[in-house]
Amino acid sequence: MPGEKINSMVVAILLLGLLLQCGPAQAKTYYVGDSNGWDYNADEWLEGKSFKAGDILVFKYPKNDHNVAVVDKANYRSCNAPPNAKIYASGNDMVTLKKGENYFICTFQDHCGFGMKIAAYAA
Repeated sequence: MPGEKINSMVVAILLLGLLLQCGPAQAKTYYVGDSNGWDYNADEWLEGKSFKAGDILVFKYPKNDHNVAVVDKANYRSCNAPPNAKIYASGNDMVTLKKGENYFICTFQDHCGFGMKIAAYAA
């Protein structure tokens, strides 16, 4: 009997140690454009970054100068936001990435055409 208790305790300690090492996956927060914020040529900011579903993109920009529209691939390419697109306009927008491709554009006149758009893939 005492040997069984010791074995059970050893197994419990090993399992606890394994759980502590694995830990929960933490979402990361990224500031689009870093210190420059959400601006033209934003796609250059993506270089070398790897995103996961649940990560958060923060779009910072002067309110009333820009916005952020969540669009699909076709609208990303054509720089158009459909009438049902989710549009953020606070100047400090937080968007959680979904698994797969995530597309964002600024809908202000010609901003997207001048590079104010990003396509972020989240694993």
